[in-house]
Amino acid sequence: MRTSQWGAAALAAGLVVTLAACAPADEGGEAQTGQELTMLIGSSGDAETTAVQEAADAWAAETGNTVEVIAASDLVQQLGQGFSGNNPPDLFYMPWDQFQTYAAQGFLEPYAEDLANADDFLPALREQFSYDGQFYCAPKDFSTLGLQINTEAWEAAGLTDADVPTDWDQLATVAAALTTPEQVGLSMGREYARVGVFMNQAGGTLVDGDAISADSAENAEGLAYLQGLIADGSLKFPQELEAGWGGEAFGLGKAAMVIEGPWINGAMRNDFPDRQFISVELPAGPGGPSTFAFSNCWGMPVGSETRDATLDLIEFLTSDEQQLAFAEAFGVIPSTETGSAAYAEQFPENAAFVAGVASAVSPVAFQGAAAALADFNTQLEQIGSAEPSALLTPLQENLQAALDEANG
Repeated sequence: MRTSQWGAAALAAGLVVTLAACAPADEGGEAQTGQELTMLIGSSGDAETTAVQEAADAWAAETGNTVEVIAASDLVQQLGQGFSGNNPPDLFYMPWDQFQTYAAQGFLEPYAEDLANADDFLPALREQFSYDGQFYCAPKDFSTLGLQINTEAWEAAGLTDADVPTDWDQLATVAAALTTPEQVGLSMGREYARVGVFMNQAGGTLVDGDAISADSAENAEGLAYLQGLIADGSLKFPQELEAGWGGEAFGLGKAAMVIEGPWINGAMRNDFPDRQFISVELPAGPGGPSTFAFSNCWGMPVGSETRDATLDLIEFLTSDEQQLAFAEAFGVIPSTETGSAAYAEQFPENAAFVAGVASAVSPVAFQGAAAALADFNTQLEQIGSAEPSALLTPLQENLQAALDEANG
């Protein structure tokens, strides 16, 4: 048995516990039959949950194993609870913002180089899920953010193709034009994973080389722009619209535009099939264009007793064929070079998300950063009234403390 001290990775669940995991199965062996695997996912909605369950069932039918798919209500918390109870799932979505922390604490099996398709993944994604120079876990797909426009609301406001916004001034203009007593012009998640895009578009960053730069004038400019939209009444967050996320506010017609990734396609098709919309690239800010690129990996607990069967399942899930099936079901972009190229040809309506790769950056995710960003998300509840410095100064201090600790 191997025992490791559970630290920062369980922070979100408020736990300090001990992790015990059994020794790994023999590497290089054939995947056994009759294995009963559990898979924990953080789903964007029914479309994603159904697609993953169908894929797991197809693999199970081929191999003689079974897979229980669990759609988490709070992925980070439930994953932490699984590890703290010495009963982690056999396979799980490993969030981009948690990977460095989990890897540094020794909780992840570094299996990725053992995959038959290890060399097929996009280099940037291999790098994102590498720790200490070792490729740990397979990127399951990736997404960028775009601007979704309700075409019915757009036409009702007298707007045309020429009005599609390409900069901040134009975004503010159309958001105001689309705002009515029944709908707000723009909505998005009140979190770093959305708000941070505007900080980047202003020319800001949270880490500049080896230095934390959260409290920069550029980041303040990004927040101030959003505060202007809030003051004008043309930006409201999903919580204010009685919606669980931006896609729900959009589907319900409570927001004429939202900022989401390609997963919104599956959500609209499944939950709001009558919603007509287009996706365009995010407007550029004074610092130029920018969007976020997100990717989770397929995580496996260190010392997994079902390692061989789980590896076989991961190879199945990350094949181009299966990733393109996921793309059709809920909009994500395949994580392999050939798969992403095929996606661009197969889904031209999602060209904005593929084009966004050129200006995409990964959100800050070094070891310990997740807790600092979680605190920032809490502080953003005051974005409508707080001075930008009041939001950025604590972020600067928390990120600096996390970086100092990560660097020893």
